[in-house]
Amino acid sequence: MRLDELKPAKGARKKRKIVGRGPGSGHGKTATKGHKGQLARSGGGKGPGFEGGQMPLQRRMVKRGFKNPSKKEYQVVHLDRIDKYFKKGESVTPETMLEKGLIRKSADVKILCRGSLQKPLLIRANGFSKSSVEKIQQAGGTAEVI
Repeated sequence: MRLDELKPAKGARKKRKIVGRGPGSGHGKTATKGHKGQLARSGGGKGPGFEGGQMPLQRRMVKRGFKNPSKKEYQVVHLDRIDKYFKKGESVTPETMLEKGLIRKSADVKILCRGSLQKPLLIRANGFSKSSVEKIQQAGGTAEVI
């Protein structure tokens, strides 16, 4: 067997049906759409979710609640994790947290108060809880909002 002898299995490749190219093609005139009717028209047919005139499921279901399009999503990081991953005097920013695997994507970061901080750190983030700011200052560090 040589490379130039390789062929796909019989029936694996099927020719595309070419329609609407005149009577010689065998698929001319009505282009395999039959005569008149909804499916013969351009854009014809029923849309997704059409249930034969029955009230569609999407319209039958109860709609509740509200999604705020301008809601801010924060990646949450707790003080005990920061204390574990950073050395004394280091600068903590969203970029350094991303490098160390504390957050998954570069996004707005909020620092929360779980655990405690034992060393002074400069922490820059998009948001802080009040108690986390107090604990950072007690440890001799600073909390800076970006």
